[in-house]
Amino acid sequence: MAPQRAVQLSLKKPTYAVCVVGVETYVDVHSDVPKGAETFGVSGSPGVEVFVIYDPARVTVPTGKTRWPLDANVDVTVSVDAASKALHDLKVKVSYFGRQEAGTLGHSVLYLTAVDVSLDVDTGRTGKVKRNHDDKKTWRWGPEGYGAVLLVNCDRDSVVSAGPDLTNSQLATLDGLQDMSPMVLSCDGPDSLFDSHKLVLNVPFPDARRVGVFCARGGTSLEDYKQVLGPQRLSYEVERQPGERKISFFVEGLAFPDVDFLGLVSLSVSLVDTGTLPEVPLFTDTVAFRVAPWIMTPNTQPPLELYACSVVDSHGSNKKFLEDMSDLALKANCKLIICPQIENRNDRWIQDEMEFGYTEAPHKAFPVVFDSPRDRGLKHFPYKRILGPDFGYVTREILFAGASSLDSFGNLDVSPPVTVGGKEYPLGRILIGSSFPKSGGRRMAKVVRDFLQAQQVQAPVELYSDWLSVGHVDEFLSFVPTSDQKGFRLLLASPIACLKLFQQKKEEGYGEAAQFDGLRHQVNRSINEMLADSRLRRDSLYAQKCIDWNREVLKRELGLTEQDIVDIPQLFFLKGSHAEAFFPDMVNMVVLGKHLGIPKPFGPIINGRCCLEEKVRSLLEPLGLRCIFIDDYLSYHELLGEIHCGTNVRRRPFSFKWWHMVP
Repeated sequence: MAPQRAVQLSLKKPTYAVCVVGVETYVDVHSDVPKGAETFGVSGSPGVEVFVIYDPARVTVPTGKTRWPLDANVDVTVSVDAASKALHDLKVKVSYFGRQEAGTLGHSVLYLTAVDVSLDVDTGRTGKVKRNHDDKKTWRWGPEGYGAVLLVNCDRDSVVSAGPDLTNSQLATLDGLQDMSPMVLSCDGPDSLFDSHKLVLNVPFPDARRVGVFCARGGTSLEDYKQVLGPQRLSYEVERQPGERKISFFVEGLAFPDVDFLGLVSLSVSLVDTGTLPEVPLFTDTVAFRVAPWIMTPNTQPPLELYACSVVDSHGSNKKFLEDMSDLALKANCKLIICPQIENRNDRWIQDEMEFGYTEAPHKAFPVVFDSPRDRGLKHFPYKRILGPDFGYVTREILFAGASSLDSFGNLDVSPPVTVGGKEYPLGRILIGSSFPKSGGRRMAKVVRDFLQAQQVQAPVELYSDWLSVGHVDEFLSFVPTSDQKGFRLLLASPIACLKLFQQKKEEGYGEAAQFDGLRHQVNRSINEMLADSRLRRDSLYAQKCIDWNREVLKRELGLTEQDIVDIPQLFFLKGSHAEAFFPDMVNMVVLGKHLGIPKPFGPIINGRCCLEEKVRSLLEPLGLRCIFIDDYLSYHELLGEIHCGTNVRRRPFSFKWWHMVP
C-alpha cells in the first residue's frame, strides 16, 4: 500500500504524529541528519511494524547490526495493526552512525498515536457490511465483481407523504431504512485524540443530488435518524461520542442512471487535524456505489398482477371484457386489479400509460412503475394509486414538445434472455418502435430512449414501427413462454401466412366462408372477396415488407433463427400512409404464463370453427400454451387497440442478479 503521508523527524526534539491502522506512514530519515552520519538504524516498539524500502541492485542488506546507508535512496515506512490505547503509546527510534564503529552520532524519536478509521459498505454484495481493506473506490461488474449497490428510494412508505421517499429529507417511517444500503464508519482510538481531530463525511458535488445519507444514533424513533448528506449538504462533521467505535449510516439513491449520470457515486470520510491552519486531512477513505437500474420483465416471467380499466363508451360498458379478464387471471393464478372509471377518466389504454419493472440490490428488491409521458386520462393513476410502500415510481417528461403516439408504452417491450454472437443478455433486450432509419418520421422521445439506454443491463434495440397508424411494436410482435429447451418464441404478425391460409381454404372449397361472420355491425367479407381485393392484398404485402425488415433486425439483435419465430396470420390495410389491422390483431395478446388472452379474430367459420383461431391453436398449443380467444372488437379493436393495449401485467423479477452480468 502506498504511503498516505510523510513525517519529518528532528534530532532536537521528539516528533508526534497520528497514523491510521493498516495505512503505511512514510518516515523521513533524511531531512535532519547529524554531521558525518553515513548510516542509520531504525526500530519500533511492540505494535509497530517497520519496513525498509531499497533497491537490491544498489543496496546490500546489512549483516549483524542493521545499519542502512543514507546515500542510496533507502526509505522507511511504518504501519500499525491496532488502535492506540493512549496518546503517543507507540514509538519509532532512528539512530545515526558515522564511518567508524564509534557510538551513535544522534537519535530521532517519533511517538505515534494509532487510530482505526474505515468506511465500509457491502462490497461483497451479500446484503451485509463487512470490514474491507481492499479497493473500495472502484466498482466491477460480473460474477467475480465487487462494489456496493444503492436502490433509488422511489417508493412511498408512509401514506401521509406527498411524494416518493427520496423527496423527503426526513425519515417518514423506519421501514424506509430497508430501502437504503448500510454503511459503517469505524473510528477507534483514544478519546482525547478527537479533541484535536475530527471525522468529516463528504460527498462530491456532482453526486450530492443523486445520493442521501442518514446517520443512525442508536435509538428506535424517527428522531434518531437524520439526513447528514444530500442535495443541500456536501459534508458532515461526524458526532462521535466518547468510546464510540462504530457509527452506522444508511444510504439512499435519489436518481436512476440517465444520459448525464453513469450510475456511480462515491462517499468518503476524512480524519482531519483541527490544530493546523488550514485544517489538514490526514487520511481519507472512499467507497463507491452503483445505483441499481430499472429493469423490465418479459412475457416469459410469471404474472403476478393483471391490470385493466373499467370504461363506458357509445357501446356501453366493457363489463364483459373485464369478466373475461377475471376468468383469465383466475386460470393463471394471478390477481386482477381494475382501475375504476373515476380514476382512468375513461382512458382504457393502461399499457400505453405505464410499464412495470423492478429495481434490486443485494439486500432488497421492489417493483417500480415507469410512467410514460403520454399523460391522457390515466395520467395520475401510476402516481396516485400504484406508488406506495415497496412500490416505486419513475417517469421522464418531455419538456418542450408534446408526446407522440410512439411515446406510449405499447411501443415498449423486452425480449426474454438471449445470447447474440456469444454475448449474453441474461435480462433480455429492450425493444422500442421508431421511424425507418433516416426517414425523419415519428420516434420515441429522446429523454425516454436515453433513460432506457442508461440502465445498461437491457441494451435497447430500435425497430421500425412508424409504418403503423398507432405505431407500436405490440401491433406486430409478442413473446410467449414455451416448455421446450428454447424457452420462448417470438410471434410476428404475418400477412403472407394469412393470405396462404385463405388461399388454402379457397382451394378446399370454402371460398364463401366469411370474415366477420357473427358481427352485426360489420360487413361480412368472404374469403373469395378478400383474396380478390387487390388493395387489401397490396396493403397487406406492404405491411409484410415492413415486418420482414423488423424480422431481420430481431434475428440479428436477439440471436434468433427462423425456428424461434412463429408467424401469426394477420391482414392490414392502409389509411393514408399508415397501416391498421384489418381484423383484431392476434399478436396484440396478453400473456399470463401458458394462458394467452388473444383478440378474437372473427375469421371465416369452417366446419363450425374459426379457421384463424384453429390455425393459431395449431401453432401455439403444441408448445404447451393455451389459447383463449376474447371478443374485444367493440371495446378495443374499433378504437385501434387490442387486449394487450387495454391491459398491463406486473411480473415476477428475474432470479438472475443484474450485477453479475457484464454490459
